[in-house]
This record gives sequence, structure tokens and C-alpha cells, in this order.
Amino acid sequence: MNDILFSKLNLGGLELKNRLVMAPLFLSYAAHGGKPGTLMRDHYQLMARSGVAMIVVESAAIEYPAGSGSDFVLRADTDEYLDGLTMLAATIKKQGALACLQINHVGRFLPQGTGQVQAVAPSAVPAMGPAPRPLAGPEIKEMVHKYAAAALRAKKAGFDAVELHGGTGYLLAQFVSPRTNVREDEYGGTLENRMRFGIEVLSAVKAAVGAMPVGFRFLADEWLPGGLGLEESIPYAKALAKENVAYLSVMGGTYESFFLPDVIEKSRKDGFMADLAGAIKKEVDVPVIAAGRISNGKLARQIINGKQADLIGLARVLWTDPQWPEKVRQDRENEIIHCDPACGDTCMQMIMMGKPAFCVRWPTEKQREWKGKKAER
Repeated sequence: MNDILFSKLNLGGLELKNRLVMAPLFLSYAAHGGKPGTLMRDHYQLMARSGVAMIVVESAAIEYPAGSGSDFVLRADTDEYLDGLTMLAATIKKQGALACLQINHVGRFLPQGTGQVQAVAPSAVPAMGPAPRPLAGPEIKEMVHKYAAAALRAKKAGFDAVELHGGTGYLLAQFVSPRTNVREDEYGGTLENRMRFGIEVLSAVKAAVGAMPVGFRFLADEWLPGGLGLEESIPYAKALAKENVAYLSVMGGTYESFFLPDVIEKSRKDGFMADLAGAIKKEVDVPVIAAGRISNGKLARQIINGKQADLIGLARVLWTDPQWPEKVRQDRENEIIHCDPACGDTCMQMIMMGKPAFCVRWPTEKQREWKGKKAER
């Protein structure tokens, strides 16, 4: 009997060996200054060895310091970072997985005191500190170019695909959200205008990388009053599909909603973002990735068979247990080590303190091994 989870899928010209991908997961593993070191290399080697079809490497900054947010975020803003990115792509591909690089600009989520640089955004709507400076028209055009230049570096580094980070409330999402974009020019006001930046970025990136697939981490709902919701994100998804985006990796929430009590409760449930993926998939003809605590094979298969998504994105699920794909394939799910929300999000707390994350659910031996490597970050 064929198992839908382990069937092949064409993704923008790439053949995926199964329906499992590693969704981007920031763990603060890059070395100081944004280059990948031993800790990050070994992490992605292990993730790629898990058997998933594609690894999406998280959040490489297209601009520094304003676009980065941390000295432990990967950088793709200059050619100085090509060697490190090349090493990452080769490490992943050597294990038999496809390699995708996510590129990003944090916009208004730039932490205070980051190189004494003021955050930039579509509008002067504060996030967790002083109000950001609104981007001027010519700066927006330059920002589009920076996305394209970073994507071209990903291609030169040997990545098979690139993903635009339009989720988590970062810059691409800030432009489309009616809550964070109150501009009165051609990039603000109507939904058509608020979508313009994202469409221009996608078009410029595609022109830069040619046939290389360009995916999109897609924010379907901010889960905030007055924020982006499905009534506007669905037309946005359709517009991106019309521009031949390779896939949409659907998510919900931002850093301003993740810690709200109702969102915390929601996020503890298995498959808590699958309904958003399903709502988008009904409206587009490009592959859709569903993520969000898809902790077991039964649920993953239900999501695909129920046409809520074409692919399953595994982030903390895979990080907690890199043998998840094989345990599911071999019907050994009783052996899976599960991410436990009752831990109080220890990994997230560590990241918020600027420390590399580890999982309290890892076996003692693995925790010891990780602690030995973290000094080599």
C-alpha cells in the first residue's frame, strides 16, 4: 500500500522524494557575525540525514544590521558570506536532501540597541521599542534589490531553492498588514497597494535566480485585532500564485501574538495551523506546506489526504527527534520523542536571551554532546 507521506512531489521543477520538509527554525546557532560554524553545520547535517525531502535553512538577513536582529542570525547581504552558505548547502545535499535558503528582513522587529541603527518599516508603528522609520519610496526599490541580491547569493552557494520570509510579522508581512502599514502612497491603503512590495520582491527575486524555485513563508492570519486575516491573505496568496511562486508555506501569528494566552493555548494543540493552510490551498494551484506541531504520522496523512496541504513542514518536531520520519515510515511512532509544550518553551526562552537553544526532551547523552559543541558556535 502506497503511503502518501512518502510519495514524490514536483516542486517548481524539483523532485521531492517525499512530502516532508524541514520548516525554518531559528535556534541562534550561527557564529557571532552571522557565519555558520560547527554547531550550525552539525545541526543541519543531522536534520538532512533525517530523511526529509528538503531542508529550509532559516532566516538569512538581506541587510545588516537593520535587517538582521541578532549577531547570531545568518547573513546573505554580501559576498563575504558565500563560503559559509556554500558549506551549508553542500552539507545538506550530501545527506540526500534538497537545500533551500530562507531570506529575510526583520523590519520593525529590530531589537533596541542593535548597532545603534533605527528600525525601518512601511510605517512608524512601534513593535517592542521606539517607532521605526518609514521607508521612503527610493529605499523601497533598493530593498527589493537587496532581496534579489541575497537570493542570487543563495543560488551561487548551491542551494536548490530560496524562500522569502513573509511570515512572523517581518518586513514582507508588515507591508501587507493593515495594522502595520498606514502609508498613503502606492505601497499603502488598499490591499492591492499593500501587496505591491511583496509582489515586486517575488518578481525581482525570480528574475535574479532564473529557473530556481522561489517559495514564500506565508502569513495567513496575524491573530491580532485589526491585523491581517484570511479575508485579505487569500487574495494575496492568489496574487503570489499568479506570479508563479513555487509554494506557499502557511503559518499564523507574529511576535506580538505568539505570547497572548489564547494563542499559547492554541499552539499547544496538534496541527494548530493546518486550518489556515487548508483555507489557502482551496484558493491556489501551487503546492502548500502546512506546519505547526504536526506530531504524528496519522495527522500528517490526514492533512494531505484531506487536501489541506501538499507537504508537511516539521520544525521543532524534527529538531526534538530527527528520527521522526523513519519512525513514522516504519510504524514505530510509539518511540517518537515529542516536543512537550509543558516545558515552558525552554528553547524559545534561550533564544530570547541570545543563547543557542537546546531541547530538554533530548536524551541525556545528546544534551551532553550539544553542550560540548555550543562553545564552537
